[in-house]
Amino acid sequence: MPGQMPLIGEKFPEMTVVTTHGVRKLPDDYLGKWLVLFSHPADFTPVCTTEFVAFAKRYEDFKKLNTELLGHSVDSTYSHIKWVEWIEKNLGVKIPFPVIADPGAEVAKKLGFLHAQSATHTVRAVFIVDPNGIIRAILYYPQELGRNIDEILRMIVALQVSEKMKGAIPANWPNNEIVGDRIIVPPARTVDEAAERMKQYTCYDWWLCHKEGSPEHAELARSFLKRAAGV
Repeated sequence: MPGQMPLIGEKFPEMTVVTTHGVRKLPDDYLGKWLVLFSHPADFTPVCTTEFVAFAKRYEDFKKLNTELLGHSVDSTYSHIKWVEWIEKNLGVKIPFPVIADPGAEVAKKLGFLHAQSATHTVRAVFIVDPNGIIRAILYYPQELGRNIDEILRMIVALQVSEKMKGAIPANWPNNEIVGDRIIVPPARTVDEAAERMKQYTCYDWWLCHKEGSPEHAELARSFLKRAAGV
């Protein structure tokens, strides 16, 4: 459908963008890695500044998950450069990732970052893109609410576990109230498969079965949750 924003499960739309680290081709320049592309309403604003510091302080955690960060707003490259310089000089935090300049809002419109809240500034959008260039998750936060960066890290770990273990991730993983850090087995597709489920896995019923996941990834996710909780 013309003009429709990208959807989960689709390939990230091909585009060439100008960033503070030079021109980038999306998604090609990030194939083989996970990508978190996030928009912020404007440079030199309080909440956005706190978010950039939070992303920067967790950059090495993202790198360990084979994940790159890419910021975006409708500001110019000049504004981005001056802002990240201000952050480093005044807050002592270097911003290590590129930021897309989009003064004409072409990227924002193509990706669905402009909502009813403002016709000129983006909401706080997050696209998580896998190493094959497929969109795996989309989040939207309003302008007045800063993001929880550790939750985004937990999501990447969970998506990687889901892919590795060929299963689904329960609510509040890895601390789910029913199955703990285990993985949900995909639904049965035939009558015979449903009948065999109870013999193959630990189940509450044939449609709610679970199996061991990835303990090391679960512990990593717990560390992000503890940090998010200030523990």
